[in-house]
Amino acid sequence: MAGQSQTGTGKTAAFLIAGFTRLLQAREPRTGPRMLIIAPTRELVVQIEADARLLGRHTGLRILSVYGGIDYAKQRDELRAGCDMLVGTPGRLIDYLKQNVWSPRKVEVLVIDEADRMFDMGFIADLRFILRRLPPPERRQSFLFSATLSFRVLELTWEFMNNPTQITIAPQQKTVETAIQLLYHVSREEKFNLLLGLLKREGGSRILIFTNTREAARRLEDRLGRNGWDARALTGDVDQKKRLRILNDFKEGKLPVLVATDVASRGLHIEGVSHVINWDLPQDAWDYVHRIGRTARMGASGKAISLVDEATALLLEPIERFITQKIPVGWAEDDLFLPEIKPTAEERRRYAEERRQRLAARGGPHRGGPPRGGPPRSPPRP
Repeated sequence: MAGQSQTGTGKTAAFLIAGFTRLLQAREPRTGPRMLIIAPTRELVVQIEADARLLGRHTGLRILSVYGGIDYAKQRDELRAGCDMLVGTPGRLIDYLKQNVWSPRKVEVLVIDEADRMFDMGFIADLRFILRRLPPPERRQSFLFSATLSFRVLELTWEFMNNPTQITIAPQQKTVETAIQLLYHVSREEKFNLLLGLLKREGGSRILIFTNTREAARRLEDRLGRNGWDARALTGDVDQKKRLRILNDFKEGKLPVLVATDVASRGLHIEGVSHVINWDLPQDAWDYVHRIGRTARMGASGKAISLVDEATALLLEPIERFITQKIPVGWAEDDLFLPEIKPTAEERRRYAEERRQRLAARGGPHRGGPPRGGPPRSPPRP
């Protein structure tokens, strides 16, 4: 089956229940995983494993996950001991596969989650390496899920699945109906002052702020902390243990504000997010849909606020065209702009040095601005 759906539609529960049903029909010795779930990011792997343990807690099935950033030898030893269900990222799965730590020959249920991101993140060669070593399609049950069933994704299903049925869950509105959308036009100089005012006015138990770059996320974390808000940045270069701790604190309500790049905008199931704030409008219209899909999940209410400055104004029109609606514009009164506690001279020197070191590690300064050829186009509609 090849499925296309928005976040929050219950696809994880769907493939887990189907997989558990198949595994429980016949018990076999744990010579190798009978269900294999491949996901593109560590965060998504951790989330799927947590859902699987919750749903399968009374089944007696052994569930394992493998991904980067965690003790390599410990994961290898646990996997060598055998499991019924294996969840992993392509890179770590291949590492252990090449060492003969596990074998895909007994896989009865295959799940490929976020298939479009496999292509976007450059994992497709690794994915094909694994899929070519599975039993033939007619001997296993296969699921593929993707935000879009593009030609390249469908080509993958034709190559490694047995005449899959295509299922699309596509509501009339691409954005969540229960999410209140609002945008403010604001200059870059006053943007943070407006953010402080909105945070104070809106309140909320879990507030998720999106930026387009790691640099912006780290700077927001510092500025919010200096101004009395407990915030943490979740970016791709944060080590895995810290990432998991940040996510758990946010999910449990210990951390009120999470600042994230789009690494957290898809696949993660964080219940009770009251507000999503786009500090930067996303470069891709689909990412806008996925970002605001973090709030108002499963019929709950929520609010999505976008701060549009002169640097991102050109990104607004493609987003509104893609979601086929105009986002209401809010008017910010003067008292909504709160003063910012500025960094000290010593803090500014430290930030400059840290930035210099990060740029040096990346091999040079980052050239900002949209990609060549003007503002990004909205993706083709599915």
